[in-house]
Amino acid sequence: MSQKTIVSVELFCSKCKRKVMKLISAIEGIDSIVLDPSKNTVTVIGEADPVCIINRVRKFRKCAEIKSVGPSKEEKDPSQKKPGENISLPRTCQGCSVWYVVHDDIYSPCTIL
Repeated sequence: MSQKTIVSVELFCSKCKRKVMKLISAIEGIDSIVLDPSKNTVTVIGEADPVCIINRVRKFRKCAEIKSVGPSKEEKDPSQKKPGENISLPRTCQGCSVWYVVHDDIYSPCTIL
């Protein structure tokens, strides 16, 4: 079962972010990694051991610590929706949904020879 691990680490620049991402992504059992530089946190979702994650990060930044470990949120299957709910279709981009009428004169005869 996958779990969500939040690690607090100082992310000063893009090089720090890249290094932390590279260290964590080398661990087996990781499903996703989310870096949040505004909160100085790294969220790791997967079956990897949190102790292994923090040991890897501490090789680069000594002041890293685990904020929380818990189950990841399981996504609901879209086929299990209630029958009363409407399924919304994906919207098209504005360029695809705009139609231009160049000439709209229904009373003039065709001039193609």
